[in-house]
Amino acid sequence: MQYSAPRWLPGGHAQTIWSALWARHHGGPALRFQRQRWDTPDGDFIDVDWLNYAPPEAGDDAFWPLPAIPPEGTPRPPLLVLFHGLEGSSQSQYAQAFATVARSRGWACALPHFRGCSGELNHAPRAYHSGDFEEIAWILARCKQQHGGPVLAVGISLGGNALLRWAEEHGQSAALTARAVAAVCSPIDLAASGRAIGSGFSRLVYTRRFLKTMVPKALRKLEQHPGLFDGERLRRARDLYEFDNIFTAPLHGFRDTEDYWARASAKPHLRRIGIPALVLNARNDPFVPAHSLPQARDVGAFVTLWQPAHGGHVGFTHGKPPGEVFTMPEQVCDWLSRALG
Repeated sequence: MQYSAPRWLPGGHAQTIWSALWARHHGGPALRFQRQRWDTPDGDFIDVDWLNYAPPEAGDDAFWPLPAIPPEGTPRPPLLVLFHGLEGSSQSQYAQAFATVARSRGWACALPHFRGCSGELNHAPRAYHSGDFEEIAWILARCKQQHGGPVLAVGISLGGNALLRWAEEHGQSAALTARAVAAVCSPIDLAASGRAIGSGFSRLVYTRRFLKTMVPKALRKLEQHPGLFDGERLRRARDLYEFDNIFTAPLHGFRDTEDYWARASAKPHLRRIGIPALVLNARNDPFVPAHSLPQARDVGAFVTLWQPAHGGHVGFTHGKPPGEVFTMPEQVCDWLSRALG
């Protein structure tokens, strides 16, 4: 990846925080989405936001009721499916940036929400987690069925690890659903990332931010399903290790946090991937230590590693203040276009 951080924004923490809060993340006409609610096989639901898709020649005011399904006779464009990160949504800065880039290329774009992340609590006891490749499989298959054209998938942070786990589990048969995948700033060694975010400045800032939304949502789920877990223990949780030990791991079939982090991590299985896969990590990412990143010897022929020196966690701000965050999505989409062939 060709990226150099601006001189006015030094360091991984600054590049992470500034990009999330202040850098420009959409351009041109306002992005317009249409939400679909899909009933899941286990009686729950997820919400998917579809970017309004209309070809550039149709003009800014053109609107197709279901943006991923062009009028009959119109060639299907590529569909970009973007999986958000921990506590993210279609409103996250990176989701807006990727949707903007997709629109500029005439691509369709779908932004599925993991359970509980669309603004409404899901019904079932389960929520979502870093290794949720079964959910990824169901979402991608439905996107492919509804769209009918080629599917390209990007996962950000947690969503990228889950997306890679899907590609690993399905091997070459993944090509029946998606043509290529990309994982951006993903904690593919969950134990290493868990230790990083649970200490120092990261614990004070990022961990507190995540727990501020995660704990209340979990407690609301306890109201839905009394006895699901120990609410008092959860209220006392001060880091993601404790939260995962009480909530995430037992609710999703793992023995404890250590078991969850070990079995859900994508790094040990990268050689099993059988479709083009991009793994992009900045080496100064506060969430993903550089020493935990995969090397060429750790991956198979289908995996491309991009490890720029700078960028922070889903940062990659470019230009003069306040900067913009389109450089990374543009380069990722360029790579996906080449993989599409």
